[in-house]
Amino acid sequence: MEEVNKKNNRALDNKCPACHAPILFNPKLGKWKCDYCNSEFSLDEMKKYNNASSEVVNEGVTGDDTSYESYRCKDCGAEIIADENTAATFCVYCGNTAILKSKLSGKFAPTKIIPFKNVKEDAIAAFKHLKKGRPFLPSNFISEKNIEKITGLYIPFWLYDLMSEGQIEADCKKIKTWSVGNTHYTKTDTYKVTREGHMQYQKIPVDGSTRFENDIMNTIEPFDYNEMVDYNHAFLSGFLAEKYDVETDNAIKDAIDRADTSTVTEMKNSIIGYSTVNVSNKNINVKEEKHEYALLPVWMVNVKYNDKYYTFAMNGQTGEFVGNMPISKKKVFIYATAIFAICFIAIVLISYIAYVTGA
Repeated sequence: MEEVNKKNNRALDNKCPACHAPILFNPKLGKWKCDYCNSEFSLDEMKKYNNASSEVVNEGVTGDDTSYESYRCKDCGAEIIADENTAATFCVYCGNTAILKSKLSGKFAPTKIIPFKNVKEDAIAAFKHLKKGRPFLPSNFISEKNIEKITGLYIPFWLYDLMSEGQIEADCKKIKTWSVGNTHYTKTDTYKVTREGHMQYQKIPVDGSTRFENDIMNTIEPFDYNEMVDYNHAFLSGFLAEKYDVETDNAIKDAIDRADTSTVTEMKNSIIGYSTVNVSNKNINVKEEKHEYALLPVWMVNVKYNDKYYTFAMNGQTGEFVGNMPISKKKVFIYATAIFAICFIAIVLISYIAYVTGA
């Protein structure tokens, strides 16, 4: 049987300075708005009232070697169980945000955050839009039940500033064709072209959590870093959050690969005036200048269909979204059957008309 160490550690939330009711961050306003007294507060005002503080949490280990922690909801006193990577969650009894601030302290403390700019209604609209142009999407995929599962989540990212330098060699060809009378000529000139230089990269993002597919996270980029601010746990109100479980020494490998590929591509694009350009050799050196740990906003839902999970994700700042959607085999069969029937009837009619007119 799985066991969890249980202590009366308290989960934290943000309180309205005016009426002390739970208060959430409103992405449209860029402020905290109380749904009970309609008061609005800026980040400086929230800091002034010191809405939440950190408490040390004791860990327990379950039988499957997964680490869990026990908290007490600050509002209703119910017990909240969270795994080792959850930094903000919801109380299943009263629904209030439970900010597990100790998860984002020490080496896990983010330096920056991009607050949500899009609300859940924006994510729902984008999710519903997926059915347009997808006639074979299962009818129940975009259901109210699945729509309600769409959740705002702060995902941990490593942001890298890198410098790349090096050179490439490319085999290039100039191909010229012409005709004289009925004779066609082709002239091919081959060249060896080199390019060298350096490039500066700022804030290359790498997903710091193993829970989320890197391909999906890469697809909803870019984020506008001009709207990134210093981290404050008050921004987590009303959203879920994760702490990283991919160390920077591992995450930087992806950043270096991206910088390497981009450098080669830019150098190749500078070779113009040729019919074909094929990179035959490269020597690129990428160095890290600095990195920082940030939380970036994503609206997300995982939908299970035929024992497989499909993910919808939307950039919580820009609205860019991606979704890997299932195909209904039933709809494909009905569509194919209908097309076959229409074609068969058309052939029969044409044959009949030809027979009648021929007679």
